[in-house]
Amino acid sequence: MAEAVLIDTWGWLALGHRRDSRHQEVKALYQQLREEGAQLYTTDYVLDEVMTLVFRRESFAEAVGFMEGIFQASQEGRLVIERVTSECFTTAWELRKRLQGKPKISFTDLTSMVIMRDRNIKKVLTDDDHFTHVGMDLQKIP
Repeated sequence: MAEAVLIDTWGWLALGHRRDSRHQEVKALYQQLREEGAQLYTTDYVLDEVMTLVFRRESFAEAVGFMEGIFQASQEGRLVIERVTSECFTTAWELRKRLQGKPKISFTDLTSMVIMRDRNIKKVLTDDDHFTHVGMDLQKIP
């Protein structure tokens, strides 16, 4: 089976925003991952960020359609939406304190990193270098 990949906020926004400079690249990668049978993940915290930003950037109808597509992918089993539990939150908070020298890493990214570690996910669809700077052997794609 193909590897698991977590889709970060950047990945969703590049995928959902046709005018994004990397939209075609991310769309092709997303389709390739699906064809290869990769197990795709995201988190409720990531979707919180995506929803906030997509409704600012797109028309209401386009934003609704995009989010509905994500939810449908989850309902059909093509995407796993991981929930940030209280345990995950606490572990991310401990990680936040350990990464004192990296104040620009968002708490959402920290919760994603904890989920990735717990689910043994090594790849993340993002343009965010923070994932590769925390010593957790994570690899960003593309």
